[in-house]
Amino acid sequence: MLDRIRTIVKDIAQTEVTPRYLNVAHSRKPDGSLFTEADLACQNALVEALRALAPLPVVGEEMSDDEHREQWLAGQAGMWCIDPIDGTSNFVNGIPYFAVSVALMRNGRSEIGVVYDPIADEMFSAELGRGAWLNGTPLPIARKHKELQQTMAGIEMKRLPMPLLRQVSLYPPYCSQRNFGASTLDWCYVAAGRLDLYLHGGQKLWDYAAGSLILQEAGGAFRTLEQEDFWADDPWQRSVVAALDSELYTDWCTWIEVARKINPA
Repeated sequence: MLDRIRTIVKDIAQTEVTPRYLNVAHSRKPDGSLFTEADLACQNALVEALRALAPLPVVGEEMSDDEHREQWLAGQAGMWCIDPIDGTSNFVNGIPYFAVSVALMRNGRSEIGVVYDPIADEMFSAELGRGAWLNGTPLPIARKHKELQQTMAGIEMKRLPMPLLRQVSLYPPYCSQRNFGASTLDWCYVAAGRLDLYLHGGQKLWDYAAGSLILQEAGGAFRTLEQEDFWADDPWQRSVVAALDSELYTDWCTWIEVARKINPA
């Protein structure tokens, strides 16, 4: 099943997404986010191919909110979750950091996850209990023990609560910070050991469905800002606190808990 999903994702990305890179018109959805014909073409192709593989409900980013919730409720026993192009703003502006993401979920949790970066030709994938890979190489690629102050962090600032945002902005505990603009790939970069820490103020189901499993199977750990059990939080707006190394994860969570309680004088 995993091999077939990887093949589907790569083939559709190369036929529906890559040819439109740097050559596609765009518009904005009601929430202000960008949308292109490539998003819809990729989603439609994935829905058809994945349903042929297993005829299950599908939650795709480009569906309406009502469709999302209807498919979510119908899909507890089995469901596909699709992000046809995560990082559409990057895609539109010629920044080569975007991905196609597919997850197979049961009972609200991911069992198979695939994230494909068509520009780098990097296929991240995982199957529950069987490990995670990048183009066939087991993840993580690199695992180096670091102190918190030596780390590289992936931080999405715009949805963080203000006390935490202030501390992260003014008094960061890490060495350096990046925000690349595609959550599905961010998860995979942590799983690969390219990023040491991760913090995001709120993700939709399709942002984390595949990537969280890939990080989990690579040996990483994650929670939300409100819940130690990541899967117990709101599926439509889950914050993320994550790290690959277990000691770093503990230190990172501790720092965040303290930072959230600090009020400016």
